Amino acid sequence: MQSKQTLREAAKERILVLDGAMGSLIQTYQLSERDFRGDRFLSHHIDLKGNNDLLAITKPDIITAIHKQYLEAGSDIIETNTFNATSISQADYETEFLAYELNVAAAACARAAADEYNLKTPEKPRFVAGAIGPLSKTLSLSPDVNNPGFRAVTFDEVRAAYYEQARGLLDGGVDAFLVETIFDTLNCKAALYALQDLQEERGTDLPIMVSGTITDASGRTLSGQTVEAFWTSVSHANLFSVGLNCALGATEMRPHIAELSALANCYVSAYPNAGLPNEFGEYDQHPHEMCGYIEDFVGNGFVNIVGGCCGTTPAHIAEMAHHVAGKKPRQIPSVAPYSRFSGLEAFVMRPETNFVNIGERTNVTGSAAFAKLIKTGDYTAALKVARQQVENGAQVIDINMDEGLLDSEAAMVEFLNLLQAEPDIARVPIMIDSSKFSVIE
Repeated sequence: MQSKQTLREAAKERILVLDGAMGSLIQTYQLSERDFRGDRFLSHHIDLKGNNDLLAITKPDIITAIHKQYLEAGSDIIETNTFNATSISQADYETEFLAYELNVAAAACARAAADEYNLKTPEKPRFVAGAIGPLSKTLSLSPDVNNPGFRAVTFDEVRAAYYEQARGLLDGGVDAFLVETIFDTLNCKAALYALQDLQEERGTDLPIMVSGTITDASGRTLSGQTVEAFWTSVSHANLFSVGLNCALGATEMRPHIAELSALANCYVSAYPNAGLPNEFGEYDQHPHEMCGYIEDFVGNGFVNIVGGCCGTTPAHIAEMAHHVAGKKPRQIPSVAPYSRFSGLEAFVMRPETNFVNIGERTNVTGSAAFAKLIKTGDYTAALKVARQQVENGAQVIDINMDEGLLDSEAAMVEFLNLLQAEPDIARVPIMIDSSKFSVIE
């Protein structure tokens, strides 16, 4: 039985505890290739060991047992074992045809574990979050260093893959969706679009949780966005929560989670790694030490949801649940309703902003010189025009490709893809300017 109390109701009352790492515990079982294959995939033509998502079909008892360990440790929310359960990521094992089935099966494992604990301790409701990972392909970055405008996948393909995953998770009985470990916000936006479509079609309103990852001390995602720009990019989606996970330990995450806490008008989550990896790629931070940092997050009112990522175990989660019990959750701040835009960095139009400088030289109808560069395919020089505008103080760049002799849709896509690879330009928001809706799409 699913809990009678909803996740939204529970979050109003207390700090909620997520689970910890799934992969770390799977490794303790020392599974062989034969274990991953089970009987069903004995004749599969490539190795399957390492495809942890497949275990929901071939070793569901192990996945369910891991969920129970985290529930026993005190987790309020457990994540499905579906981090790579999309057709795009499963293509690495040539098992993309299993995407929907994997998500249904993984959700069923988590649902069974949560329902068992809801019967045991009905006063402490447990919830299942459908984990939606970042994909093995990215919309904002080129996999080819010699061709920065190339993309291995399209927005529509990413949206379709996420839709299929979300459909499986919903049919498997999840209580919420968690789009996590986001290093490319455009991938995340495709996931949010898919979730919106699915929920409209099904008439559901499951909470949507989003968690980005800051990759290093620069305070940016892998695709280059600051925390504020990341939040601005996803804040349209009526989120249940936004937060950060992975890449950093709690102490390195602190300034970024503090910033996000002050910006977000929804709940905030934090599930860091157990410190930074050592020279062997292992995580050494003990539960008590990690929870000292988590207690700092709680004491300063930064978080509503806490948990663990890489290297964390049921022992970490048990310590965390003990530390946050009875503590007050973060209060959602009142955020001024200013117009907010984002490139790699955020731009907020406040009352004191005065005039906003929009660079309009990257417009084929307004600049003969720019039009000539685009028509002749000299995108390198065309990017210099954009760069000059930013260097001269443009806060937004207007881009228009409406010209009778141009394939304006193709020109817009190519120019924007190239521009994305130039952080000194892409740091400002882009204004797409066209009389054709197909170009704006």
